Amino acid sequence: MARVVVANGFGGPEVLSMVERPVRDPGPGEVTIRVRAVGVNPLDYVEYSGALGTDRGALPLPVGHELAGVVTAVGAGAAGRIRPGDEVIAYHREVPGAYASEVTWPAEVVVPKPVNLGWEQAAGLLLVGTTAVHALTATGVGDGDTVLIHGVSGGVGLVTAQLARLRGAAVIGTAGRARHEMLRGYGVEPVEYGPGLADRVRDSAGTRSVDAAIDAVGTDEAIDTSLALVADRARIATLLAFQRGNDAGIKTLGNLGGATDPGTEIRADARARLVSLAEEGKVTISVARTFPLAEAPAAHRLVATGHAGGKVVLLP
Repeated sequence: MARVVVANGFGGPEVLSMVERPVRDPGPGEVTIRVRAVGVNPLDYVEYSGALGTDRGALPLPVGHELAGVVTAVGAGAAGRIRPGDEVIAYHREVPGAYASEVTWPAEVVVPKPVNLGWEQAAGLLLVGTTAVHALTATGVGDGDTVLIHGVSGGVGLVTAQLARLRGAAVIGTAGRARHEMLRGYGVEPVEYGPGLADRVRDSAGTRSVDAAIDAVGTDEAIDTSLALVADRARIATLLAFQRGNDAGIKTLGNLGGATDPGTEIRADARARLVSLAEEGKVTISVARTFPLAEAPAAHRLVATGHAGGKVVLLP
């Protein structure tokens, strides 16, 4: 039997509970994974919040999309590429259910765990990493560009900054002052959010233009500042403010809530490259805090504040 976190209703973290369920044997093209760590993401609570609909027929609703663990069984068609005992990470974008002590998932969503990442860091790589690659590709960030990243100290923002720097771009990022020293260590030019943000970004850029902007916080301030500073709206993207983004004619990225660009192929193609970059030490995952699996509601309350300061991870 596996311990599994599900949402028994629609609402806040109080609807989450732990249940026990049998683990399904892997079918063709599937693998079973004993979970060692689970990445927590804002998407997880959005799905049970009711913001995307309240179909009670979907309850109890599985939760979570990314994990790290050890393969325990392999179905027909997956053998040879994956073997029992392999350490892996997995990101199942279409079907939630990562909040569990053991899962059976399609082998196609599984890749080798980077050997130099601990379980907690590895569990947080794929969702933020593929999102970051999508955002940078959609806005065309490349060598010589200056990119503004709103919410740069969060899970997505920090990986986006690292990947942008690898592309040869300069990064200006918004964050609370307490995060600024850490961000400078990643080569980010930090600016504090709040009134006067656009002027502070201009001062940071100096004689450079701000060529692209990526919004990972979803605030009006982020959208307004991006529109004021970036001349080409095709080089502005939001990961959260979909209504404002669509109204403004900027790119809205994702597959939920009105976003118009899911980036399916870009994200799928990014997985193997992210593993390689992590193994080379070129991309790191900052884990802010871990919680036992049974404390998923507390983990969600922290993530919902928007100030976790890195990835939050559950440990079964």
